[in-house]
Amino acid sequence: MSDAALPSATRPRRPRGEGPPAPAPGPWPWLDRGGRFSWFKAAVLLGCFVPLALLGWDWATRNLGPEPLTRATHDTGDWCVRFLLISLAATPARWVFDQPKVLQVRRMLGLAALGYGLVHLALYVGNEHLRLWHVLLEIVKRPYLSTGFTALIGLAILGWTSTDGSLRRLGREWKPLHKLAYPLTALGILHFFMQSKINVSEPVLMTGLFLWLMLWRFVPARWRANPLPLAPISVLAAAGAAGLEYAWYALATKLPADMIFAANFDLEFEIRPAVWVLVGGLALFALAGVWWAARQVFRRQTQLPRPRGVRE
Repeated sequence: MSDAALPSATRPRRPRGEGPPAPAPGPWPWLDRGGRFSWFKAAVLLGCFVPLALLGWDWATRNLGPEPLTRATHDTGDWCVRFLLISLAATPARWVFDQPKVLQVRRMLGLAALGYGLVHLALYVGNEHLRLWHVLLEIVKRPYLSTGFTALIGLAILGWTSTDGSLRRLGREWKPLHKLAYPLTALGILHFFMQSKINVSEPVLMTGLFLWLMLWRFVPARWRANPLPLAPISVLAAAGAAGLEYAWYALATKLPADMIFAANFDLEFEIRPAVWVLVGGLALFALAGVWWAARQVFRRQTQLPRPRGVRE
């Protein structure tokens, strides 16, 4: 799934006579490619189930309000989009914080997004009393359902082809196919906008985060480990989120879009989603700057002194 569910790179085969072959990928998601237990992968896997477990607890304790099935349907759909954004964030995290290990869980996070999307659809069908023909007609008739269903079908295709075997079979066609994760994430956010109708604060926040992740991908490779590009990216992502929020309220509702846009500059009552995008982006910029500086100091301290008389 592009950044959403990329399989780990296959190890190069050793020529005959040069030692044992590279180990096959572990059969379980908590194992690394050498078949060893990975605390990092196990923790991420456990984290993928936490929202579902909390939702189940709220259901069991009757904390989902008067319409628990509807609430659960919305919550699982929200988590589908959130996990898509988290999976897309794996590549920037790898470069900005110099953590290649993060790439090991991109596929897991992408498949978690697909799982929550499938649960979202199953709960919606249950909420419609398992009337499959009625559900199909609703998906055809209602644009917001058509949008969400299209995104889910696309995610299912990417999930099906996310294995190492599919990577080998598809060859060069695999990467262009899995770049569809970007427009599919955009479709998921659009579905969120359309079903939210009036209060689109969370979809706007997700839009800003998505814009940040997409803008980062335009950064040249030689600059991706440098924290400096993160500042302008954060400003542009926040501006884009505010602009899209204004356009939504101006075109899709009768609410005063001008007043809502002006609220981005008035922090007295409520912090708007675009402002949160800016604050979060600049906080990440500051954290990445501290991390980068600490890394440079560590590298200088651990560099061995050059013996006297040795020329470069």
